[in-house]
Amino acid sequence: MRGNLKGRLLIGLCIAAFFGFKYCSQQEINPYTGKKQAISMTTDQEIQMGLQSRDQMAAQHGGLYPNENYQALVDNVGNKLVNNSIAKETPYRYEFHLLADPNAINAFALPGGQIFITYALYSQLENEDQLAGVLGHEIGHVLGKHSAERIANSELWQGLSTAGSVGADAGGFIQQYGMTKLLTNGRDDELESDDLGVRFMLRAGYNPEEMIKVMEILKRAAGPNRQPEMQSTHPDPDNRIEEIRKSIKKYSIN
Repeated sequence: MRGNLKGRLLIGLCIAAFFGFKYCSQQEINPYTGKKQAISMTTDQEIQMGLQSRDQMAAQHGGLYPNENYQALVDNVGNKLVNNSIAKETPYRYEFHLLADPNAINAFALPGGQIFITYALYSQLENEDQLAGVLGHEIGHVLGKHSAERIANSELWQGLSTAGSVGADAGGFIQQYGMTKLLTNGRDDELESDDLGVRFMLRAGYNPEEMIKVMEILKRAAGPNRQPEMQSTHPDPDNRIEEIRKSIKKYSIN
């Protein structure tokens, strides 16, 4: 019985060592943000993943919104942000899509440059600067390689969970701890994207104060019963507003 336990522990340690080594070998410095992160795919793979998922994601939100003028505005603002920032220097293929969804107040980005905003959110915006705040934030996700980083982090914690299950029946605990870490990392990604969005807005001549008003829109949409920050992938809107103000001050001085 003891020998069997030792064998399981050894196998578990080998599995953990394999995934730990794999994760460490994937560490690189993001050339656009200077952040050290683990990335398990190439830039071309990021682009292909986004392109392959683009139509499916649009279909899940009712397809594209059938108004060429609205779509043209989204394209113009998005491209202005890209062309006046470091995003232009990246190999990503930025495309901006206005989705028909009238209910979900949301915007999101796929790896490689596919960026979406729902009509439900678009219709709440009061001016072009607020649209720039939404799109600048999503461009930040792409440039920050957040989806690719999250995939690599998920692979690590899945591997460690497997090792824990084999070696010491601790897979559930490790998995829960890993989920907590992923949520924390997700909130950090949102704050980094807000910071990048402020920088992009200033470079393109938009008023970054309008990003604060976007946060207020999201706060109203979530209502009084919004999910506590520790259980969410997004920071609380009030905390985001505070950090956005810091970014505005930082970049305005520079």
